[in-house]
Amino acid sequence: MYKRILLKLSGEALLGKQGHGIDGNVLEQYAEEIKLVYDSGVQIAIVIGGGNIFRGFKAATMGMDRVQGDYMGMMATMINSMALQDALEKKGVQTRLQSAIRMEQIAEPFIRRRAIRHLEKGRVVIFGAGTGNPYFTTDTAASLRAIEIEADVIIKGTRVDGVFDKDPEKHSDAVKFDTITGDEVLSKRLSVMDLTAFTLCRDNRTPIIVFNMNTSGNLLKVSQKKKVGTLVQWDY
Repeated sequence: MYKRILLKLSGEALLGKQGHGIDGNVLEQYAEEIKLVYDSGVQIAIVIGGGNIFRGFKAATMGMDRVQGDYMGMMATMINSMALQDALEKKGVQTRLQSAIRMEQIAEPFIRRRAIRHLEKGRVVIFGAGTGNPYFTTDTAASLRAIEIEADVIIKGTRVDGVFDKDPEKHSDAVKFDTITGDEVLSKRLSVMDLTAFTLCRDNRTPIIVFNMNTSGNLLKVSQKKKVGTLVQWDY
């Protein structure tokens, strides 16, 4: 199994069957899946998006200042992070929430060495507020934090079974890749992460696994290096 993983979750996944906000059933399910990995001894760090509450880029297309919108999006990630922290702690999972923007009343500031120490002590660390800078996605935050804490792999939880040659939710004949190189992802223009995030992973040779987070037991299987989802690896 992996020693240390960075789990990236989308905010939209927390919507469940709702049109907005957080579905308590989905939150409960995710907390249970994470607890299984926690109990197995794998060190877990988490980055979660905020798209179920607010998306800065979308707000900018409607006339809002992009920087203002992005900071609002960072606040949305903190709401999701706090909700996930609460759900995990109710299951007996020790957690620490660190924020890229100072919010002393609810989270520690992000300090790399402290985050690593928490992981070594068996705590789940949730990184909120993205990178703390506008114009960067939570995918980029996940890549950056994974590199900083020296995670073995970035595990990206989605609602599909991996990386496909086209959108499997729109095309029934979409073909899934079990493994694929980073160069192939770029040449085929496949959607894995945004280019900034992907470049960070490529430059630091950090592997990425894309899998279906909504299938029970998948996260544990991925953390144990079982063949689930799609492995994006670097061939140089």
